[in-house]
Amino acid sequence: MPDIIFKGFMYLLSLAQSGDQHMTHVVTSTCVDHKYQECVVVCPVEAFREADTYLVIDPDECIDCGACIPECPVDAIFADTDVPDEEEYWIERNAVESVDAEIAEGDSPVLAD
Repeated sequence: MPDIIFKGFMYLLSLAQSGDQHMTHVVTSTCVDHKYQECVVVCPVEAFREADTYLVIDPDECIDCGACIPECPVDAIFADTDVPDEEEYWIERNAVESVDAEIAEGDSPVLAD
């Protein structure tokens, strides 16, 4: 079983056992190949993590302030309850991928304008 699938399974298992559905905010596919940093700069905690071509949000760090939503120039960030149906898989993807990803510091190159 690939490592990311195992981590996703373990995350979902932990949610089921705890009854916790905490995610707060989610970065979706619109961020892919853009990786704008404005959201990272306004985040009052270190909730954003960096993948190679996009950002994700760590659900354990996000405080649900929403400061990042209006800053995203490609409208890629949603409250977990507002994620479009076709993007719902990004809820789990953010949770799973944020575990091993580096903390975003707002100084990475933007990939597209």
